[in-house]
Amino acid sequence: PIRLALRIFCVNKEIIHPEYLEQKGPLLLVANHPNSFLDAIIIAAHFKEPIHFLARGDAFQKPWHNRLLRLLHMIPIYRISEGKENLHKNEYAFERSAELLKQNQIVLIFIEGICLHTHNLQPFKKGAARIAVSIVKEEHPLRVMPVTITYNSFIAFGKNIRIHLTESIEAKQLLPYEDDAKNFQYFNERLYQALSGMIQIPLVFQSPYRIALAIPALLGFFLHIPLYTLVKKLVYAKTKGTVFFDSVLFGLLLILYPLYLILLTILLLLLHVQSWILLPIILLHPLLAWCAVQYKITRNNN
Repeated sequence: PIRLALRIFCVNKEIIHPEYLEQKGPLLLVANHPNSFLDAIIIAAHFKEPIHFLARGDAFQKPWHNRLLRLLHMIPIYRISEGKENLHKNEYAFERSAELLKQNQIVLIFIEGICLHTHNLQPFKKGAARIAVSIVKEEHPLRVMPVTITYNSFIAFGKNIRIHLTESIEAKQLLPYEDDAKNFQYFNERLYQALSGMIQIPLVFQSPYRIALAIPALLGFFLHIPLYTLVKKLVYAKTKGTVFFDSVLFGLLLILYPLYLILLTILLLLLHVQSWILLPIILLHPLLAWCAVQYKITRNNN
């Protein structure tokens, strides 16, 4: 479902070295972090193997949030801005990450430790290096893969994304010293050099099928505008002044869209619409939504 939803939410994607999406653990993915939880969702959705990733701890405060996020393979990690009293909990995040890597899993960490709506890299934190050091000290194999994700827009529905993967590096090569502090610094310097050279804003998608999309796009627009407008206004009001608009909008639409189709089905059944008409109407909804987004982007670009 997430991959299908992303095909609508993101009109075009460019993946550099898609063959690396097949890699297995133990693998530590080290990525930039320009667009909140959406970064992790997109990266994880494209890898063949399940991915565990570290996410900001304040999102886990409510019990049902905590349960849901952990089901999505998220591990809470705290920044000093979320309270010094929570920083000791980060030991669990690092230990849990190391445990998963020793089980030959894949762990994703956003090395900047902060999310800002920018593709300019922020100063790196030591979390990724700490995890790598703990694994190497136990002489367990580990590879580290730099990953970047970029967007043509942080707020537009129907965005272009670019995921750049590169060949993974043996962790020992990134930790050549006996001293942990020197290893942390060397690790971050090597990763900063790698990530900064991979960041490139994706080109705006130009669809060659603009005329053919016009009529289905118009149908898709009118069929979805009630749901989309309501959800967009709600999310904008709740996330104003934060970096969460994109990720919350995507998450709510992912949850509400099936309910929207169920309610539409019930309404059509109450109107005694015959099944041979009802079924195509329901099945065509996602396709018409895709057409509407594709046409909107093409029209705006032309």
